[in-house]
Amino acid sequence: MTETDENTAQDGLPKIKIRGGNPLNGDIRISGAKNSALKLICASLLTEQEVKLFNVPTRLRDIETLEKLLTHMGSEIVVNHDAKTMSLKGLGDKSKTTAHYDLVRQMRASILVLGPTLARHGHAKVSLPGGCAIGSRPVDLHLKGLEQMGADIQIEDGYVLATAPAGGLKGADIHFPKVSVGATEHLLMTATLANGITTLSNAAMEPEIGDLANMLNNMGADIRGIGTQKLVIHGVDKLNGTDHSVIPDRIETGTFMIAAALTGGEVTLKNTRPDTIDAVTALLKKAGAEVMIDGTDITVKRKENLQSLRGIDIMTEPYPGFPTDMQAQIMTMLTLCDGAGMVTETIFENRYMHVPELVRMGANIVVQGNSAIVRGVNKLKGAQVMATDLRASVALVIAGLCAEGETTINRIYHLERGYEDIAGKLSAVGADIRREK
Repeated sequence: MTETDENTAQDGLPKIKIRGGNPLNGDIRISGAKNSALKLICASLLTEQEVKLFNVPTRLRDIETLEKLLTHMGSEIVVNHDAKTMSLKGLGDKSKTTAHYDLVRQMRASILVLGPTLARHGHAKVSLPGGCAIGSRPVDLHLKGLEQMGADIQIEDGYVLATAPAGGLKGADIHFPKVSVGATEHLLMTATLANGITTLSNAAMEPEIGDLANMLNNMGADIRGIGTQKLVIHGVDKLNGTDHSVIPDRIETGTFMIAAALTGGEVTLKNTRPDTIDAVTALLKKAGAEVMIDGTDITVKRKENLQSLRGIDIMTEPYPGFPTDMQAQIMTMLTLCDGAGMVTETIFENRYMHVPELVRMGANIVVQGNSAIVRGVNKLKGAQVMATDLRASVALVIAGLCAEGETTINRIYHLERGYEDIAGKLSAVGADIRREK
């Protein structure tokens, strides 16, 4: 959506309306992880054989955008929305190695088609990406890593033009000056088809990276050190197809955990991975919520009234620390906790754009640099609010579930990039929420 589109009257765009105050009770099935599925889809470009993915959140806007991009680049894709499966075949047409601006601008993860296309075909042309407006997320670490592997990188008219040397990309020792999830994933995929050994040190350790590495190994790659800060990739001549199930979405899990704790009632999150959300679980327990784990299920409830939840301090950090993608949601919780808490954002600048919207609903939040002081209030009040990015959007949904009266959330196209049928899932456990145009 263009800036002009965003500035048009909201009446013609989808929105979510919530009447707050209902406790949530019941089960919510967690979808496959968006942040994993996107990278697995890009990895299908590394082989001409079929890659079949299961537990895919197929109705997310980001997934649909990437599907269109890969189709444009020559992939054959078959999606079964009911079964949550996606079958992909990168046919190997060397003339279709361009990722155009119109699609790439909609989502930053689109840059990840660059390395796999370059590694397999020897050249690629990819537009510089777009995505959420949450500050600078440059791709310089991606491009520097590709250059270390021998690629010639040129920037022309907003496009990255990449060419591999004769004989293909070469293994390299790459040290990231700062932890970068995207750069780790990008270079990990690319290195699987490079000649020789590539070492990625100070690599990110997010579970989604482990999911990607495991699938690549099942395709015939040789990746060692999975789950550590040092990944060693022995390049192979080609990769094969495979079947792979996307891991559950830990951010969706954490989001619903906070919603359950704030609204009261008792919610069980089904088919998730409790071990990937330890940092969120620990902080919720510290704040006074009850969290019970049974295999792949997590049950959350509040002990008593809202005053039983206490203000806490949190700081976002790379995994296994508290995830930046949960910062907006935990801030919403703090607005209603007893006492005060501090939120410190260390990953992205400009990720407090939800603060003015929460303040419109009665929250007491003061931002100082990369920290925000949140003093708990007795109640939030429904209001017209505007989503500014993906996680800010869902923070406003949580606020609306707890607020007195009706909350209308505009610009929900942000929300629908990363949460699959959130209105349907919340409505099924007792929320008064509806999506309308």
